Amino acid sequence: MRRRAQPWLGTLVEVTLAQGLADADADAAIATAFERVALVHRLMSFHETGSDVSRFNRAQAGEVLAVHPLTWQVLKLASEIAEASERAFNVACAPNLVAWRLLPAPAVGGPTFVPGVAVYSCEEDGQVRKLAPAWIDLGGIAKGFAVDCAVEALQAAGALAGCVNAGGDLRAFGPLAFPVLVRAPHDPRRFSESLQLRDRAMATSAGYFSRGSVAGRTVSALVDGRDGAAIVDTVSATVSATRCAVADALTKVVLATRDPGHPALAAFGADVMLRCHSPQSHNDA
Repeated sequence: MRRRAQPWLGTLVEVTLAQGLADADADAAIATAFERVALVHRLMSFHETGSDVSRFNRAQAGEVLAVHPLTWQVLKLASEIAEASERAFNVACAPNLVAWRLLPAPAVGGPTFVPGVAVYSCEEDGQVRKLAPAWIDLGGIAKGFAVDCAVEALQAAGALAGCVNAGGDLRAFGPLAFPVLVRAPHDPRRFSESLQLRDRAMATSAGYFSRGSVAGRTVSALVDGRDGAAIVDTVSATVSATRCAVADALTKVVLATRDPGHPALAAFGADVMLRCHSPQSHNDA
């Protein structure tokens, strides 16, 4: 068993290799996995001025941008999940996060969030067309996508079993089960549930680390993409899927709609593993 961790994507990314490679090959495979995570970070960071996301946010409506193929894949998947969830998942909520001081402003006098408006389209040639004044943030899907990229790198190197964990977005592959502890949504200092993950991805979202107050209003980094309202319930959602990017995005759908049976889950082969409430409420895992 080899385990390494590095800080990326605003969290600690942990790579575990359990089977399939000799020591030297395992070290090389883990290094390649971290290179893939770092690439996703550079391409999709809201904070990095040279990222594809920042270039999109600086672009004018109507511009067509050449983006990295990985960025294009994430934007394509994000638009598909947005459509399936009736925009409960929506990467165009960034202006609200900036207004709530949860993200830095890319420019002075930026756009406002407009519900129900598509702000980009993925062109067939791998480019992206900006359709309206908008800022996007891929923080609700890119971390899971980075986990997928790291797992694919490990498997391509010949690893037979392992796990990649990026702050609660994780994916296990191979025959071994990996234990996962889920934080209590009302007290993230302790864990409320223990799960076993085998050959599947899962992600957990909750507002405990981002919840705060701005001008007397409670806000969080979790947003209902249908109307741009902050999700401030003391609830967490854990979703399982074959791809971590899908699980990551769909946790926001479950939290926004409060519907553990939302059709978007079935559309992407996902299911809710757990929904945790505060002790004053109930647990309907």
